[in-house]
Amino acid sequence: MELLSVEKLSILVGLSFFLGLSFEGFYWNSACSRPGGIRTFPLISLCGAILYALEPKYAVAFCVGLIVLGVWLYPYYRAEVAREGPTDGNADGIMVPLCNVVAYLLGPVALLQPPWFAIGLTVAAVLLLRARDQLHSLAQKIPGQEIITLAQFLVLAGVVLPLLPNQPVTKLTAITPFQVWLAVVVVSSLSYGSYLLHKLLPAEGSLFLTSVLGGLYSSTATSVVLARRLKQDPANRHEFQSGIVLATAQMYLRLGAVVAIFNLPLALRLSLPLTMLAAAGGCLATACLWFGRRVEQGEHAAGPPPGNPLELTAALIFAVLFVGVSAASTWVKQQFGHAGIYWLAAIVGVTDIDPFVLSVAQGGVAGLDQSATAIAILIAASSNNALKAIYSIVFAGWQRSMGVVAALLALTVLGGGVAAWLAST
Repeated sequence: MELLSVEKLSILVGLSFFLGLSFEGFYWNSACSRPGGIRTFPLISLCGAILYALEPKYAVAFCVGLIVLGVWLYPYYRAEVAREGPTDGNADGIMVPLCNVVAYLLGPVALLQPPWFAIGLTVAAVLLLRARDQLHSLAQKIPGQEIITLAQFLVLAGVVLPLLPNQPVTKLTAITPFQVWLAVVVVSSLSYGSYLLHKLLPAEGSLFLTSVLGGLYSSTATSVVLARRLKQDPANRHEFQSGIVLATAQMYLRLGAVVAIFNLPLALRLSLPLTMLAAAGGCLATACLWFGRRVEQGEHAAGPPPGNPLELTAALIFAVLFVGVSAASTWVKQQFGHAGIYWLAAIVGVTDIDPFVLSVAQGGVAGLDQSATAIAILIAASSNNALKAIYSIVFAGWQRSMGVVAALLALTVLGGGVAAWLAST
């Protein structure tokens, strides 16, 4: 009985009481009674704890108690399965027996594990019980192809990634195959999170939400989509101009998060410049909206960024770009020094900057210190802003995109100025 203590028993009774309270609150308007509740669950949990404490080595008494609990619950579950149709909207079948089993298992968990584990288990059980309708609605919103794609990605992240070597395989770059695929996993995960939120949240009615989530997904792709909408709906040009600039502001926050995963000291060094640039982007987006003369009121829908970032083809293309940019960065550094890296950053900025940013952040260029790395990242981001200004002109026309071009060029100059200031200090 050494396992038992006043503190552990108090935590156990409190958690089982909370579980029972939630259980009864969920089924309070049910037409039929169910095993379990605010009194039953604490008693079941105490039985589980006492039976385990009596013989903890082989837990024979505890296992016998679990069998008895199953025999007690079996008639209810059999009646639920045999029922032709639910008598009320809260009929759940297996959920009721599972809640009773969780209450019983909570006994030894509270005795053996730290309090946070027992609390986390109880909270998870309560959330899964009470969020039934929301979870079913979520499952209906996600297409089957998305599940298959996510399953493939989990295989690539959980099976392929650990098998890759973490040593350089070529003298062209210091980046290892493990680092390459880890970069693919991280960037795709962040993009996919934004992609899913864009699909699940009602973003079709909010240009603001579309711009924010699109910027976290891909600010360049979002700028192209909004520029096309700007051409189609010039009467509301200032909303779309503001959305493009806002998506660009999110790019700085996304860069900071990605860099922090691989190189926290570098992320801390970049935190102030990136935060300043993101804030400046937010102010410019507000200015585009505030000073613009809107003919129509209200926000208009903007399509989601194209493509699923977890597609295998996209992941392989990113990996190839990552290796190519890393090898090019190493060669440029050897031939032209830091100045060459800065020019390369400006060049790759007109494409996808993620491979370059992750390559230098992971130390893919030997001899490149943190200050030079931070400057190169800021230059690449500024160059990418100039690319988005060009896209706006190409897809929306010069007259419709004057405001957004001015804002993006201002961010380009500001980012270049910050990079020059870092270089001088």
